[in-house]
Amino acid sequence: QVQLVESGGGLVQAGGSLRLSCAASGQTFRTDTMGWFRQSPGKKRPFVAAITWSDANTYYSDSAKGRFTISRDNAKNTVDLQMNSLKPEDTAVYYCAASYSGAIPTTADDYDYWGQGTQVTVSS
Repeated sequence: QVQLVESGGGLVQAGGSLRLSCAASGQTFRTDTMGWFRQSPGKKRPFVAAITWSDANTYYSDSAKGRFTISRDNAKNTVDLQMNSLKPEDTAVYYCAASYSGAIPTTADDYDYWGQGTQVTVSS
């Protein structure tokens, strides 16, 4: 089992920045990829970014590319998402997830563990 706890959400004005953090515990050595997803009310949970524990390969959604940066700290078992130039449409609950797959999956169904989510609100 793997436990994930997100932190760092909040309210920010458009153009501002936030840094989300995900702390992983438990059998993290069995997972290979960590991802961030987000969900707005009544909508699906689209992929935002992902990174592999082993070699820090990263992948971003088109909406995140150039504005968000994902990073990991193997010693602390944490994965961060630095979000810059935030827009009102970035408003959502952001979820951290862990996958056994090393192929950097981008669909929620391919992730095995999830955190409880952290709210990000961007005001215009």
